[in-house]
Amino acid sequence: MAEEIEKKRPKVSKEQFRDALKIFEFIRPYKWYLIFGMVLLFLSSLVFMVFPYLAGEMIDIAQGNSKYNMELKDIGLILLGILVIQGVVSYTRVVFFAIASEKGIADVRNAVFQQMITLPITFFEKNRTGDLVSRITADVEKLYSAFSITLAEFVRQIIILITGVIFLAFTTPNLALIMLGTFPIIVVAAIFFGRYIRKLSKQRQDALAETNVIVNESVQNINVVKSFTSENFEIGRYGSSLKDVVKIALKFAQGRAIFSVFIVTVLFGAIFFILWQGATLLQSGDMTAGELVSFVFYTGIIGASIAGLGNFYTQLLGAIGATERIRDILGTAGELSPSKHIEPKVKFKGEVTFENVQFSYPTRTDVPVLKGVDLQVKPGEKVALVGTSGAGKSTIMQLLLRLYGLEGGTIKIDGKNANDYELSDYRKNFALVPQEVLLFGGTIRENIIYGRPSATDDEIIKAAKQSNAWDFISSFPEGLNTIVGERGIKLSGGQRQRIAIARALLRNPAILLLDEATSSLDAESEKEVQAALDQLMIGRSSIIIAHRLATIREVDRIYVLDEGKIVEIGTHEELIAKSEGLYAGLAKLQFESI
Repeated sequence: MAEEIEKKRPKVSKEQFRDALKIFEFIRPYKWYLIFGMVLLFLSSLVFMVFPYLAGEMIDIAQGNSKYNMELKDIGLILLGILVIQGVVSYTRVVFFAIASEKGIADVRNAVFQQMITLPITFFEKNRTGDLVSRITADVEKLYSAFSITLAEFVRQIIILITGVIFLAFTTPNLALIMLGTFPIIVVAAIFFGRYIRKLSKQRQDALAETNVIVNESVQNINVVKSFTSENFEIGRYGSSLKDVVKIALKFAQGRAIFSVFIVTVLFGAIFFILWQGATLLQSGDMTAGELVSFVFYTGIIGASIAGLGNFYTQLLGAIGATERIRDILGTAGELSPSKHIEPKVKFKGEVTFENVQFSYPTRTDVPVLKGVDLQVKPGEKVALVGTSGAGKSTIMQLLLRLYGLEGGTIKIDGKNANDYELSDYRKNFALVPQEVLLFGGTIRENIIYGRPSATDDEIIKAAKQSNAWDFISSFPEGLNTIVGERGIKLSGGQRQRIAIARALLRNPAILLLDEATSSLDAESEKEVQAALDQLMIGRSSIIIAHRLATIREVDRIYVLDEGKIVEIGTHEELIAKSEGLYAGLAKLQFESI
C-alpha cells in the first residue's frame, strides 16, 4: 500500500517543500524564541570555531613562533572566558528552541486533533484508527525532532562549514581547494540518497501505522479474540506486519549506511591527503606547527559538518513525509467548527419529516439502502422502526443526525430543511442511546456530564435518579467519582445503559433516538432500563429501533421497513390484525417463542 501511495506522489518538488514549510505557521506565535535561538546558535557556532585557532596558537607560543605578544596563561584565560560564554549562550539557545518547539508542536497536535474530531464520519470509515493515531503521535514526534534538534543542528553545521572554509581559504588556499573538491560529489550524493531515503522513511511510517492498527483492533475486540481463541492468529498477524516494518527499516538503514560509507571514504581520503600536503609545507618551512594543528582541527570539523549535513538533510526530508500525512488531515474540510456554546441557539419542537429519502453508503454506492422513505414524527410522539437486519433502520437514524448526505429526497425538522440548520446547533437537539454503550474511561460523573458539561451536581444526581442509576451509583464507595474503566468495562451492561440514559436526560433533547437500547440485556436489567427509558421519553419526540416488539406496544406509530422501503404503518394492534403482514409474522415468531 505504501508503494502505491508513493508512486502517486511526485518527488520532492519546490511546491512540496514549500507546502511542508507551512507547518512553521505553528511556530509563528513563538517566532522570537526561534529567532533569538538562531542568533545564539550563530554566535555559539562562531565562538566554537575560535578553539582550533587558539589550539594552534598555543603550539606556536610554546615553540616561540607566535605572531602575537602573548603567553600560554593568556591563552588559558581567553579559553576559560570563551568556555563560560559558550556555556551561557548554549544553555539559553537550548531553552529558547525548547520553548518554540514544545509549544509549537503542542499547537500542531491540538490542531490535528481538533480538525480530526470535526471531520465527517466518512473520513473515519476510509481511514483505520491505528493509522490516525500514528499521525498524531509518531508523525508529530518526527516534526518535534525536526524542530527541536535536526533543524538547529543542520543550521549549525552549515555555519561551521562556511566559517571553516572561509578560514582555510585565507590561511591555506592550496589545501582548502583539495577540501572543496569533495563538495560537488557529496552534494550530488546527498540529493540522490536523500530522495531514496525519504521514500523508505514514508514507507516505514505507513508500515508502522499498520502494526498500530492491528494492536488497536486486537485490544478493542479483546473479548472476541478471547472467545474465538484467536490469540495465535493475532500474534501471527502482528508478527507478519512487524516483518514488513523490519524489511523496510533495514532497507532504510542500508541506504543510510551506504551514504555514510561513501562520505567517510571520500572525506577521510581527502583528509589524509591534506595532512600529507600539510606535513610537506611544515617540512619546507612554509607553515608553522601551530598553523598545521589549526588546519587539522578545522579540516576535521569541516569533515564532520559535511557528514552531519548529509545525515540531517535526510532527516529533514524524512520529516517532510510526516508533514504530508499531517497536512492531509489539516487540509480536509471539517463538517463543523467547534462551538463554545453549550446550549443550542435553536430549540426544536420535535417534528420530523422524511420525504422520498434515498440513500446509499459512500463506500457502497452500488447498493441502495433506502429507496424512497416517507415518515413523520409529530412533536412529542413515540415512533418505532421495525424490520429485519439490513432493512435501513439504523441508517434512518444516521441520516437524521446528518452523519451522511442524502442521495435524494428531503429531511425536514419543524418544517425546515435539516441542512439549513447550523450542524452543531442541529445535533445539540438530539440524544442517542445506542444498543452497545461504550463509556469513556473516566468517572461516572464525567460520563453523565458529557450530555451537558455545564450541569451542576444536583442536576447530575437528578438525571441519575430519573434513569434508575442512582441506587447502584450511590452504592459505590466513591459514588459519582467511581472510575468506570476503559470503555466502561467495570460496569454491567444494564448499568452502562442507565448511565447513557442519564447522559441523555441531562442533555434534555428535543428528539430522542433509541437504537435497540434494551435488546442485549437480561430480563431484570431490561425492566430497570425500560422504566428509565419511559421516563426519558416523556414530553419529547422519540424514534425507537426495536427487535423486541413487546417494548413498543405503547408507541404512537410503527413503521415497518423491508429492503429499504416502508411496507407497513400503524399501531401495534393495527399491524397485528394484518395476519399476512410482515409485522404480524415477526410478532408471531417472537411471542410464540416466549
